[in-house]
Amino acid sequence: MSDYAAYLTLFTSALVAATLLPAQSEAVLAGLVLGGQQPVAVLVTVASIGNVLGAVINWALGRGIERFRERRWFPVGPQALARAERHYRRWGKWSLLLSWAPLIGDPLTVVAGILRERLWVFLLLVTVAKLGRYLVLVWLL
Repeated sequence: MSDYAAYLTLFTSALVAATLLPAQSEAVLAGLVLGGQQPVAVLVTVASIGNVLGAVINWALGRGIERFRERRWFPVGPQALARAERHYRRWGKWSLLLSWAPLIGDPLTVVAGILRERLWVFLLLVTVAKLGRYLVLVWLL
């Protein structure tokens, strides 16, 4: 696989994995790191940028979709949304440090958008979380 194809595959898998779509980027990163063809620092950087950008997509969706919360087709029920908002308000922006976590990370980034978290704060905390996760993964390999 060429370097370009490897980076594009990693970036795409990381971006999709950070959205609400089901995907895994850790396996792609691990495979590329173990393959030893590309510099690890570049791989971690590409994966982190893709993953953070995917989280920003969720944040933007949250900011835009909130106005539709009363519609029948809205994907989250009022009680579930209220519960998510309570948790986010309780733990605040610091809960974004869990944006790397399976199952809860992606919805957290959407709720941050719904609750109008400032983009620079969002970017800082999500970048720390997602970069940290990839660094730990590489360290474990």
